[in-house]
Amino acid sequence: MNLIALQNILDNISFAVLFVTMLVYWIGVAFPKVPILPVLGTTGMAIANLCTAALLAARWIEAGYFPLSNLYESLFFLAWGITTIHLVAENMSRSRLVGMVTAPVAMGITAFAALTLPSEMQSSAPLVPALKSNWLMMHVSVMMLSYATLMVGALLAISFLIVTRGQAVELRGSSVGTGGYRDKPYRLRLSGEPENVDAGDSSVSSDRASAGNGVATAVLEKTDISVATLLSPQRLSLADTLDNISYRIIGLGFPLLTIGIIAGAVWANEAWGSYWSWDPKETWALITWLVFAAYLHARITKGWQGRRPAILAATGFVVVWVCYLGVNLLGKGLHSYGWFL
Repeated sequence: MNLIALQNILDNISFAVLFVTMLVYWIGVAFPKVPILPVLGTTGMAIANLCTAALLAARWIEAGYFPLSNLYESLFFLAWGITTIHLVAENMSRSRLVGMVTAPVAMGITAFAALTLPSEMQSSAPLVPALKSNWLMMHVSVMMLSYATLMVGALLAISFLIVTRGQAVELRGSSVGTGGYRDKPYRLRLSGEPENVDAGDSSVSSDRASAGNGVATAVLEKTDISVATLLSPQRLSLADTLDNISYRIIGLGFPLLTIGIIAGAVWANEAWGSYWSWDPKETWALITWLVFAAYLHARITKGWQGRRPAILAATGFVVVWVCYLGVNLLGKGLHSYGWFL
């Protein structure tokens, strides 16, 4: 069996495994008491990850250069990155909800690459002169890994919004900053406990109950809407975990994006004589950097948690896709080397 035939087999296996894995995760969410489904989902993602890695390795051997020179190769590299970060995030969160959102994205990427792209775009071709550089591996691989990491972090933030139904919840805390914004629903406390609420909060009801020889007052504090009565303790715990893991994953992806942009600037200076040319790809990479910088700034210095940073991260998910694929579909620039991304 030659390497080209092996690649065709591996890309179809990757798609099929991810499709089945997606169904396993969705069924697992619908039937959470079936114990084997989480194991099957994790196993499926691991198999898809290995198949994609084998495909990229075969491509590298067959073409003789790092497989990131066209759309087909970059899509599978992105799918490999997403499945890799998925395994990390799932191990950290211990939640099957991670796979419910990451598996469809990884499956959609492989389906687009293997089933939609024409055969001429799937075939390897000699590199154009501008790409014959060690920076192809050093810059593009880091950028693609940053895209994959930021996407998974943003998908976890979207999962948080799904679990909390887009409402405000009180979290234990995963941000570094203190005294900043935190989602706060109705919360029951005793009158003898410290209030620890903002000046703008108001008490909406109180009940007096005798307790021995004394009287304790239970106060229901209002800050937004009463999701405490809508969400079970398990869902609230899951929401806190997703918020925390999303923050950590984005915190990993942001330095990768920063390093990738710096490496790209150095390569651009070597290839074009300028560190920055305001090319569409460069511009949207900067926008992506600013969106996630704002996310981390809000969490670290302002103490944001919960809904507002999750919405910002979800916006970042769209921005990453525009940066990665949108600018190449909508226009051409210095980065358009036959669908080179």
